[in-house]
Amino acid sequence: QVQLVESGGGLVQSGGSLRLSCAASGGIFTLYAWYRQAPEKQRELVATITSSGSTNYADSVKGRFTISRDNTKNTVYLQMNSLKPEDTAVYFCKVDHWPSVSWGQGTQVTVSS
Repeated sequence: QVQLVESGGGLVQSGGSLRLSCAASGGIFTLYAWYRQAPEKQRELVATITSSGSTNYADSVKGRFTISRDNTKNTVYLQMNSLKPEDTAVYFCKVDHWPSVSWGQGTQVTVSS
């Protein structure tokens, strides 16, 4: 059974930094992704990283966020710098483990102005 444990959210001032972590267990994981969902908005893709380390980012976070993974720990990270109030959302990790996917429980990130 696949389990995901997220950590690292919190309250930070505009311009600050946070690092999110998502530890996966119970499967063979290929693609990792971070999504976020702000109040009354649809869930949106933030960043992805493949098993070979190729990354992709939403335009809104390019140059500020960095996704990385530690394959020895089955853990994906999201380093978030220069945070803005519009980054406030619940952040979810998602992992692909063919033929299925799993989602983390979500972690709240709040950026105050």
